[in-house]
Amino acid sequence: MESLPTNFIDLQYFHIIYLFLVGFVGGLVSGFIGSGGAFVLTPAMMSLGVPGIVAVASNMCHKFPKALVGALKRAKFGQVDLKLGLIFGLFAEIGVLIGAQIQEYIRESFGNAGSNLYVSIAFVFILSTVGTYVLYDAWKSRADKSSNSEEKTGKLALWVQSIHIPGTMMYFNSLKAKVSVLFIVPLGIATGMLAATIAVGGFVGVPALIYVLGAPSIMASATELVVAFVMGLGGTIKFAWSGFVDIRLAMIILAGSLFGVQLGAIGTTYVKPYMIKLVMGTIMIIVLFSRALMVPIYLAQLGMIKPLDKTLEHIMSTTSFSILVFALSFGALMILGAMWQGRMATSAHNYGT
Repeated sequence: MESLPTNFIDLQYFHIIYLFLVGFVGGLVSGFIGSGGAFVLTPAMMSLGVPGIVAVASNMCHKFPKALVGALKRAKFGQVDLKLGLIFGLFAEIGVLIGAQIQEYIRESFGNAGSNLYVSIAFVFILSTVGTYVLYDAWKSRADKSSNSEEKTGKLALWVQSIHIPGTMMYFNSLKAKVSVLFIVPLGIATGMLAATIAVGGFVGVPALIYVLGAPSIMASATELVVAFVMGLGGTIKFAWSGFVDIRLAMIILAGSLFGVQLGAIGTTYVKPYMIKLVMGTIMIIVLFSRALMVPIYLAQLGMIKPLDKTLEHIMSTTSFSILVFALSFGALMILGAMWQGRMATSAHNYGT
């Protein structure tokens, strides 16, 4: 393995300011949709030249204290199902340990370029799949006038809740129903493996809580923060043991995140469920294009395709970075705009009554 310093970048003032702002937006997204915001934080670190495995490890390190703050904040609004979050998180931790082993194997076998390619391909696949579905569901929910009625439990979740397996059933407040723990096991492990791969367990965790188990979207996003805390703590210990956690990056991002996560959490009290899904899906799709542009660069570095022209490689890297900055800015504006509209509507309603 390379000596420890070669894993970490030389931080400049620009990097510190950039990472702080990225942390703020990541925290804003995390508090609002409960996915951890890592789907913008990991690519943001990689855009500065941070190796993929270090970006993932450092992201997980900053995640668990931020997730704890967000979970406590949203628990005050009655949005957290602690029992479900802890049980889900327990199985997610198993997935984290498995995913971390895979990450370290790829890094040792193919170097930083291999790790970068692995993380980027995982991002492209997950972002395109989950992002498209979440956007579709958000549009369907809006068209169904769900803003004027309670959020409906999907057919899959109703089926899961209807299955009775003796000795495995548990009641959860957020579901208002009993479900078998056997359904939670694979969902938790998949969430943990994804978290250790790209530091984004919420891509699986939040949709799983909503569409498979039947939790309301607001409670799912809040409960996933509990899961993120459990995964982040265990993942940090695992990666730090192998020397892949850059505590500098983690602390800078955390400093910005702690401001954003509280603002995002407050915002959930002013918006309708479909808006959370809309914001989540939109940011996913934008970040998708940023990571996809970097895949050919990593393939060339590994010798899997012909070497790219230096000018073309620079243009692709710059465009990827620009798209990422746009995703951060656009996502922040969407959240703040939704919060403002929701607050104005609430104020107008209260004034009218």
